[in-house]
Amino acid sequence: MNNAGNTFNFSDIFKNNFLEKAVTDFSLVDVALTLFISFLIGVFIYAVYQKTFNGVMYSKNFNISLVGMSMITTLIIMGVTSNIVLSLGMVGALSIVRFRTAIKDPIDIVYLFWAIAAGIVTGAGQYLLAILGSIVVGLMLIVFTRKSIREIPYMVVVSCNNETAEKTLLRVLQEYVKKMNIKSKAVRGGQEIELTIEVRLKNESTAFVNELSRLEGINDVVLVSYNGELAV
Repeated sequence: MNNAGNTFNFSDIFKNNFLEKAVTDFSLVDVALTLFISFLIGVFIYAVYQKTFNGVMYSKNFNISLVGMSMITTLIIMGVTSNIVLSLGMVGALSIVRFRTAIKDPIDIVYLFWAIAAGIVTGAGQYLLAILGSIVVGLMLIVFTRKSIREIPYMVVVSCNNETAEKTLLRVLQEYVKKMNIKSKAVRGGQEIELTIEVRLKNESTAFVNELSRLEGINDVVLVSYNGELAV
């Protein structure tokens, strides 16, 4: 009886302490301040992504989602840290969530984790860590992507009638670009030649494409910007 009574009393004490600490009150000012800091960090992530993006097609919706993800994660962490019962249910709910959207560029994963991490740290009340960490990560991304932003690679696809037109094309193209490298060459019918040439422009002007199209023996000239890892 004494053992049973002791067990019962211990259970009551445990339950009472658990329920007393289950919910932590926080003021409206704390909520507003935390969300505002999370919003500012999200805007900073938005600006860094926009500045460092060098892919084929920029998605504004994806960039906006980074801001929303940071704030939503902050809300979740604030709720979890203020209510132990809610945190247990949140773990179960989030465990069944699956994302099916394909990530086209590996660097986008970095921004997703950055937004989530910033939201977690901000929601936990570690404002200084969230701000300083975001600044360091943002500067790192800007520094490492500066070169690729400055030198955008292009592909020039040209169709020539014969070998003479090919030589003329390569000679004229060399005058307009800083660097060129033939990626592929196809010959059809023993005469028609199709070239795919990787180039680095001296400036952002694409007027040289018009000049190439006017050369004798040149049928088509296509300039394409692409995203790839290039040897320097």
